Amino acid sequence: MIPVNEPLIGKKELRYVTDCLKTGWISSEGKFIKEFEERWAQYCNRKYGIAVSNGTVALQVAVQSLELLKDSEVILPTFTIISCAMAIIYNKLNPVLVDSDPETWTMDVTKIEEKITPKTKAIMPVHIYGHPCDMDKILEIAKKYDLKIIEDAAEAHGAEYKTILQNEEYQMKNKTSGKESNWKRCGSFGDVSCFSFYANKIITTGEGGMILTDDEGLAERCRSIRNLCFKKERRFYHTEMGNNFRFTNLQAAIGLAQLERIDEHIKKKRWIGKLYTERLRDIKGLQLPVEKEWAKNVYWMYGIVLDESIGMTAEEFAKRLYEQGIETRPFFLGMHEQPVFQKMGLFKGEHYPVAERIARRGLYLPSGLTLTEAQIEEVVKAVRKIIIKR
Repeated sequence: MIPVNEPLIGKKELRYVTDCLKTGWISSEGKFIKEFEERWAQYCNRKYGIAVSNGTVALQVAVQSLELLKDSEVILPTFTIISCAMAIIYNKLNPVLVDSDPETWTMDVTKIEEKITPKTKAIMPVHIYGHPCDMDKILEIAKKYDLKIIEDAAEAHGAEYKTILQNEEYQMKNKTSGKESNWKRCGSFGDVSCFSFYANKIITTGEGGMILTDDEGLAERCRSIRNLCFKKERRFYHTEMGNNFRFTNLQAAIGLAQLERIDEHIKKKRWIGKLYTERLRDIKGLQLPVEKEWAKNVYWMYGIVLDESIGMTAEEFAKRLYEQGIETRPFFLGMHEQPVFQKMGLFKGEHYPVAERIARRGLYLPSGLTLTEAQIEEVVKAVRKIIIKR
């Protein structure tokens, strides 16, 4: 069986973790935590990094840190993981959905403004499967309506977006005038930006996540929330409720070793994406991932969408691939179709045709960092065999 994903763990991870074990620094204190936070923030061109126990709570803490009024609205794509909507609902806010772009599968930025009301206070863009959202348009809307941006970059480690900057501070610093093209990494766009380091991510800590920001006050608030809202000036004295979302030195040791190889990991992911595209693009009825001219796709997972002419759903297609020894995963099911939210009375009567189509007809192929060219050839062979025999 070719697994859908397998983490790539090296000798340095073992060495750093062994250091934790030998020195006894195995919990939420230790040298690796601070270094990992600082270096990941630096990699994403941010000032502050706050490591937490996983990517879901990174979103939860990020939203909480903004202190938005109860029942405020946050706009997000319906096509995403449930963690995004959960973070909003947990903080007593209301999620407002938009459909997906049919090519990139990220949020359709042309649908955002029509969902804005006086209660709208934030936008949560989600970079999907390694391809960035069209951030310039989101930034423009956020500025126009004075909205916060909660950026979910969990699937986009190292992905880049070509932004057109019109920032006076940037122009003065770089002695330029007018619009300047600039490639920026995902994770650098939000008031708060969130990452996951789950085992299937481009760099992993097993479980784990991080919040990035340039705002010192937000950074301090996030640190407090993750640690039971302890006060610096008086321990065991609490003025609000927090959580134990701490990150361990053991996890940070693994993450730091992974981060030192991130360029290799991204190169491998892009190589996997290129090989799949070269070998699958002549098959009629398959929609493959794109890379817009303003984006650097890191192909976190290589997704495909079956055209209706294929004559089968993604679920049936996945079963046939499994019979050929190929493991896959389905695409996200839109938030508006999640039974738990329907029971809560959310998103009544809402339909999002692009998200609904790709949810039913999309899946992703084996995409892990341990994948070999021979395995890719085997996957492609199985895909061809199933489609030809349909």
